[in-house]
Amino acid sequence: MMAQYHALKAEAEDCLLFYRMGDFFELFFDDAKVASAVLDIALTARGEHDGERIPMCGVPAHAMDGYLARLIRAGYRVAIANQTETPEEAKKRAGSKALVARAIVRVVTAGTLTEESLLDSRAANWCVALGEAGGQVALACADVSTGRFELIETDAERVTAEIARLNPAETVASDASAFADLATVQRPRMDFESGNGEVRLKRLFGVATLDGFGQFSRAALSAAGGLVAYLEHTAKGSLPFLRPPRLSRADAAMAIDAATRESLELTLSAAGARKGSLLDSVDRTVTGAGARLLGTDIAAPLMDRGQIDARLDLVQRFHDDAGLRDSIRNALRALPDIGRALGRLAAGRGSPRDLGQLRDGLDGAWRLGERLGGITDVPALLRDLIPQLRGHGALIDLLARALVPEPPIDADKGGYIAEGYDAALDDLRDAGAGGRRAIAALEADYRTRTGIASLKIRHNGVLGYHIEVPARNADPLMKQDSGFTHRQTLAGVVRFNAPELHEVAIKVTQAGAHALAAEAAHLEDLTGTALDRCEAIAATADALARIDVAAALAERAAEGGWARPILVEHSCFEIEGGRHPVVEDAVARSGGRFVANDCSLSESSRLWLVTGPNMGGKSTFLRQNALIAVLAQAGSYVPATSATLGLVDRLFSRVGASDNLARGRSTFMVEMVETAAILAQATPRSFVILDEVGRGTSTYDGLAIAWAVVEAIHEDNRCRCLFATHYHELTRLAERCDALTLHHVRAREWKGDLVLLHEVAEGPADRSYGIAVARLAGLPPITIKRAKSVLDKLEAGRAKTGGLAAGLDDLPLFAAAAEQEEEKIDTLRAELTSLDLDALSPREALETLYRLKGLASEA
Repeated sequence: MMAQYHALKAEAEDCLLFYRMGDFFELFFDDAKVASAVLDIALTARGEHDGERIPMCGVPAHAMDGYLARLIRAGYRVAIANQTETPEEAKKRAGSKALVARAIVRVVTAGTLTEESLLDSRAANWCVALGEAGGQVALACADVSTGRFELIETDAERVTAEIARLNPAETVASDASAFADLATVQRPRMDFESGNGEVRLKRLFGVATLDGFGQFSRAALSAAGGLVAYLEHTAKGSLPFLRPPRLSRADAAMAIDAATRESLELTLSAAGARKGSLLDSVDRTVTGAGARLLGTDIAAPLMDRGQIDARLDLVQRFHDDAGLRDSIRNALRALPDIGRALGRLAAGRGSPRDLGQLRDGLDGAWRLGERLGGITDVPALLRDLIPQLRGHGALIDLLARALVPEPPIDADKGGYIAEGYDAALDDLRDAGAGGRRAIAALEADYRTRTGIASLKIRHNGVLGYHIEVPARNADPLMKQDSGFTHRQTLAGVVRFNAPELHEVAIKVTQAGAHALAAEAAHLEDLTGTALDRCEAIAATADALARIDVAAALAERAAEGGWARPILVEHSCFEIEGGRHPVVEDAVARSGGRFVANDCSLSESSRLWLVTGPNMGGKSTFLRQNALIAVLAQAGSYVPATSATLGLVDRLFSRVGASDNLARGRSTFMVEMVETAAILAQATPRSFVILDEVGRGTSTYDGLAIAWAVVEAIHEDNRCRCLFATHYHELTRLAERCDALTLHHVRAREWKGDLVLLHEVAEGPADRSYGIAVARLAGLPPITIKRAKSVLDKLEAGRAKTGGLAAGLDDLPLFAAAAEQEEEKIDTLRAELTSLDLDALSPREALETLYRLKGLASEA
């Protein structure tokens, strides 16, 4: 057995190996040590290998999914080695001591899951492969739980951003790829050859040419080939359902780099959870498929104005008709997730319940299509979706006749084919039921004949049907002429057989086995019939998801008083009464009121310099406008009174930074890398928010960098930008930059306390209020008092500061401190010059020396 295990473990490579032994999956050696720690199960030892006890642990086969989920979440991959023959077949093959044959039937990885219990119903589960050829780069992306298959042609600079957008569960690359450091799984170079990729796609979809799917670059074929090869490897030859690939270009969506996604918390919060993100705040979907699609929309806002307006028209139709919206959402809420049910059936991991979900979901979709087909003022997008909800009548009727109302998950026990669907199956069931009635009659007869009231006829997997009596009543049945045959003696009971029971049991067992076989055959036929329509069923699932998203966005807009954005081609950004949806929700929960603010960026005022105190709301103001751009181009209403936006091709956010010590970068280095990316990539159609550039280094260096960055954005990038800063010296740039305007977040000090108004007003802030904020933060009063004293001295010297070159004639306060230090040095020089050394007594000379030493130390 260990020899067989080691051969399978070598095939499993870097996976944990689940090795089937009876009713358990066992793990051995290092795999057992890892699994026992992750799963918190007992680690035992058995037998010997190389003179040492073999570590082992196991999990019940019937509960495997729960343990798999924990291992996958912990970052492990698991190879499943199952028995490929029964013990009886093994004995026939190689004798009584034959080892049951086993083989790896599947490799379970984070990106190839289909099981309902292992997946988040409200999040897509992408597996991504990176391909390269001829200097081009492409991504092949599949969600095997629903069959979605996309090819994205991009360039090397945008790969990281695309991966951040998809947030894949698993990324695959060639072991020779330039992007191998991004991948969690590396596969042989041959899998990613574009020629092999073309062959694999043709074989997968049964076509002689790929022209019907689009014109694919060699890089796209490389990525697709690598992905399909990996899916074949994990499924061990049984590929999951994949729809024909949809080709898209990266520039079809707003470009958002990884740092910006993290900063804006689009689909995940800073803690890495869905809660607290923009998606969580917006999501009012009532189906898992709708939630997954909404996440995709927010992660990839559109660049096509026509497509955006089509989505907005559908949202508006539901927004303006609350009764229609409620009825549609109620209908959707009752529907099962037919996309993932189809995925499980196609992967060979489906159940009777999945067929039942297809039946109920397609029937509900047809009814919804009838409801929507009868409304007036049908938007163009909805007109395209309604036909996709219909057309499954024959399949619905077949599944309705064939299946019981509530089919079980476990097919092994039968009971899922409806009575009346198959007369022969009904006869087998009647025979089995008649046999069970006969067994009950036999039990009553045996009790009468033996006088043993506690006699029972039982069944188990080893003995089959048998008679069981308490040990104290067994003696009469042990006699040779009793008509009973002894089978087994246990501690408290004795078991027997009898000729009449044997005959009836054979009939029951045979009828039951034939019934199970007949049901299994029907299940296979029904699954095949459903899969013949997999493309149409997947289209129905997509249509339901799009309708759910539109109705949910309409619900969110009505709930929050959001407005429909107007998208225009020219560069503008006009927001009235804009709010931050996540912060507004948090403020409302605490009983407060969010302060809305306007934002008006145009060609003559495309760069706002925003000053004001910490905690005054600058960062919130910056982020809320970026989020409004994302929501608008995703096809959603926005949290504002009104919004008119020019399309944003690239969105950048550098608000806050942290160390990335794993890559050798300090906070300031991270800040500079992100700022450099903005200056290199932002176009006149981009939208940029920047907060506190230059604060991670010395005052002079930071001010100089911030000054230069503002000038570069104004003169070179010429994009729409909100630039928040504490460097008040930058306000002088308004005199030189004609498209730069000054704004501030309002604050007031009242009786020594700072009152933050969270309102954005025109003009620069009068001061930073840093000491007032420090008091709010809880600095000790003595420290606050000392800070005020130092500030007074520094500000007293400001007027005497000579300034820096390059037009910086109003330096930070540290310059005043430098001037005061120079005055102390002048005082020491004057003292030395005025001394009459010959007139000093020794004692006076000593006292003078001590005094001068004190002056020197102060200077």
